[in-house]
Amino acid sequence: MANPNAGYLNMELLRFTTAGSVDDGKSTLIGRLLYDSKAIFEDQMQAIEDASERRGENEVNLALLTDGLRAEREQGITIDVAYRYFATPKRKFIIADTPGHIQYTRNMVTGASTANVALILVDARNGVIEQTIRHAYIASLLQIPHIIVCVNKMDLVNFSVEVFENIQSQFKKFSAKLDVKDIRFVPISAKYGDNVVKRSEHTDWYDGPTLMYLLENIHISSDLNFTHQRFPVQYVIRPQAKEFHDYRGYAGKIASGVFRPGDKIKVLPSGLTSTVKSIESYKDSLDIAFAPQSVTLTLTNDIDISRGNMIVGENKEPEIGRELDLMICWLNEKPLMLGEKYILRHTTNELKCIVKDLKYKIDINSVEKDYNDKHFGLNEIGRISIKTTQPLFYDSYRTNRITGSLILIEEANNNTIGAGMII
Repeated sequence: MANPNAGYLNMELLRFTTAGSVDDGKSTLIGRLLYDSKAIFEDQMQAIEDASERRGENEVNLALLTDGLRAEREQGITIDVAYRYFATPKRKFIIADTPGHIQYTRNMVTGASTANVALILVDARNGVIEQTIRHAYIASLLQIPHIIVCVNKMDLVNFSVEVFENIQSQFKKFSAKLDVKDIRFVPISAKYGDNVVKRSEHTDWYDGPTLMYLLENIHISSDLNFTHQRFPVQYVIRPQAKEFHDYRGYAGKIASGVFRPGDKIKVLPSGLTSTVKSIESYKDSLDIAFAPQSVTLTLTNDIDISRGNMIVGENKEPEIGRELDLMICWLNEKPLMLGEKYILRHTTNELKCIVKDLKYKIDINSVEKDYNDKHFGLNEIGRISIKTTQPLFYDSYRTNRITGSLILIEEANNNTIGAGMII
C-alpha cells in the first residue's frame, strides 16, 4: 500500500528567518503567512482572538502566534527565537522568528544560521535604518544566499511607489558591500495581507511576485555544496547479533557532496583510504545519497574509525591545520579572554583550543572594522585567531556552511559562548 504522506515527505524544505527593527512587524508577517496559507488550526485562531480581545485590541493580533513568552506579550516585542512549521502543496517551511533588539543579536545569529532565505523587514515610514544595515550584514556574514526585503506597513504611506523605490535605492546602495547573491524587494502590509499571500489591489504599480510565491519558488537546490564529499561520522554501528556478525557501519549526516557505492574515499585524520561498499537508510539500500541526508556508510575493508572522524572524497580534501582565523559572534556575558582555553566543537568532533588574538571587531551598525578596541563581549562580532590542540579538518565557511562552522564552549560550565565561521 502506498504511503499517503509520501508526497509531503519528499517535498523540498526551505528554512527562512525574519529580521528587522523592533515593531517592523516580523511576528505579524509570520502570523499573516500562516493565516492566509491556512496553516492555523481553529483552536489556535480562537486562542489568539481571545488573547487579542483580553488585551483590548480591536483586531486580531497575529503576532501572538509566535510571541509565546510572557515578557514578549507584555512588552509587544520578540525576545526568543520562535520556530514554526508549515507546508503548502509546493514546499515545506521552517520559520525562525528572531528578535530585532541589538541586545538579542546572539538570538538572531542562532535562528539565521541554517536559513536559506532571510526576510528583512523595513518600516515604510522609516526607511533603511541602522538596524536594517546590521541585520543585512549578519545575513551576509552567515552566507544566507537569498534576501527578500519586505517593505512593510505600506498602508501607512498610502502604498506610495516613490517610498518603495526610495527604500530599494537606499538598500542597494549599502548592500553592494555585502556578500549576497540574490536580493528581492516586495511591498507589503503584513497587517492586512497585501502582497503576502494574495496580490494587493493597492499596488497596481508593482508587477513582481507576492512574498509567498517567492518562498514557494525561489531556487535553493544549488545553494548546497554538492561538490565536496564530507561525511562527519556520528556513530559506529556494530550490532551484537549473529545475523550481523561482521557488520560495521558508520552513521551520520552528509554535510556536503554526493556519495555512491564504489566511491574512493579517505578517512581523516588517519588518512587511510577505502571504497564505499553500500549506503543504507532506515529501511533501504541507496544507489546515491547527498546532503543533507542521514545515512549509514559501509566500506570494503575494516578501518579504525570513530565519532569525530570525517569520510571525504579522495581527490577534494578539506584543509587540515591547528591554526585558523574565525569570524565569531560572542554569545556570553563573560567577555572573550586572550590566551583562554575553550572547548571547540566542529561537526561531530570535539577538541580544545586557545584564543591567540583578537584581530578586529565589527561595528555592525556602520559595517566598519575596529582594530583598536580589544574588549570583546556579548553580541559582538569580530575576527579572532585560534590554535587547536589537535589538527582540525575543515573548509572555509564560504565554501561549506557545515564544515566551515564551529562553536566554542566554556570548560567550567559547558555553556556555548561563541559561534564561529572559519575564514
